[in-house]
Amino acid sequence: MGKYKRPLARSPSVSAQEHVLRDGRPVPEVFTVESPCFLGNEDIPFFRYTDQKFFDSEMEKMWSRTWQWACREEHIPEVGDYYVYEVGPLSVFIVRNSDSSIRGYVNSCLHRGTKFKAASSEGSCSEIRCPFHGWSWDLSGNLKNVPYDWDAPHVGEHEFKLPEVQVDTWGGFVFVNFDMDAAGLTGYLDPLPVHFENFSLADRFIELHVEKELDCNWKAAVEAFIENYHTQQTHPQLLMGSDDEGTQYDVFTDHVSRFFCAFGVASPSVDPKPTDQELLDMTLVGDRSLLGDDLKVKAGESARMAMARVLRKSLGETYRCDLTKYTDTEMIDVSQYGLFPNMILFPQLSLPMIYRFRPIGLDPSKTLFELIVLRPIPDEGKRPLPARPFRLGPNDSFTQVPGFDENLGVVYDQDTGNLRLQQEGLAAARKEGATLLNYQEVRVRLLHQTLDRYLQDK
Repeated sequence: MGKYKRPLARSPSVSAQEHVLRDGRPVPEVFTVESPCFLGNEDIPFFRYTDQKFFDSEMEKMWSRTWQWACREEHIPEVGDYYVYEVGPLSVFIVRNSDSSIRGYVNSCLHRGTKFKAASSEGSCSEIRCPFHGWSWDLSGNLKNVPYDWDAPHVGEHEFKLPEVQVDTWGGFVFVNFDMDAAGLTGYLDPLPVHFENFSLADRFIELHVEKELDCNWKAAVEAFIENYHTQQTHPQLLMGSDDEGTQYDVFTDHVSRFFCAFGVASPSVDPKPTDQELLDMTLVGDRSLLGDDLKVKAGESARMAMARVLRKSLGETYRCDLTKYTDTEMIDVSQYGLFPNMILFPQLSLPMIYRFRPIGLDPSKTLFELIVLRPIPDEGKRPLPARPFRLGPNDSFTQVPGFDENLGVVYDQDTGNLRLQQEGLAAARKEGATLLNYQEVRVRLLHQTLDRYLQDK
């Protein structure tokens, strides 16, 4: 077992890194890194989740100036393919240009302001044409045609070039920033590209896409997923196979943070402890009738090692790809990265999901939560098409989503079920703010401190 120096303000139980290192298996360097941070212990005022003026300030000073994942490159693979991304009143028309570059234009006609396409729409076009009066632009944003232009001598090609937003790509994702003067995406992402180097997110496809409407503020929605502290109360069924208390929390930059949780081990709160075989039996991997002896913990194996072996084989066969390059921790553990303001990434192969959270319209108590499952593309053959979104209303269950694991659906219902109660409790409270734990909820505090830097123009 490798040596590991425990930081201050940590549980006395076994840590995620200690679980991983004691297996004696190869561990990528990025999962031996730790970056704990104390960011203070002041309460977070509740008005930040409910006040309309505060919400409007977020729209004006933060959402308009940050890098946000808008779509995947697989949504716009061919010249003329487009996708519309919106947050609040901000709307961008993203299109694959004739030179195969990706451009982003403000989704508003320069004639009388009509949107070129509706929110979240996608498709293909040979030009950008207003549906109202037919003014059109080429894919490079140059004015192409004004019907009855004899009546528009004051309309010049240069002055009427479509205004752009910044666009860049990483890992198969298309990012936009509405601020043309903002710093580039590369520095904003750091250190994600290094940490994700072996995961090849560009070589994955959207197998499932769920949209869920939530009756809560967008920050409350994000915060519900960036700490593991709630598991002992909200998800007691998960404690048998994951160590909630030993979860590691890292603050890398203002924009990037992480938690790292070991799977295939029980929570310290579980008594009696399950055996390795019992741990393996509790995991839901593949068709058990077909796996046979593969679901037995072999001599010299831990449950974690057996889980990685089984997943490596079953997922490789299902998606027709070689997964032997992935270590055990890359197969089974949960390293959940957050990218400010609204993106959460799970790179491991067992739960390969990406989250996005956006306000719905201009209501501080309404949020759209999106979940996509990113599976590896086949080593040979055609790339699968991205799944279409499946929309859930505020009262709909994740168990209704076709193709979504029912047990996971229950977990997400537990998570989202708390959020309406929290939003209502914020309004009912006599106490003026949220009191956070120093270590386990440091990512919640980071979210607010980074938000404040944008609101204060820092």
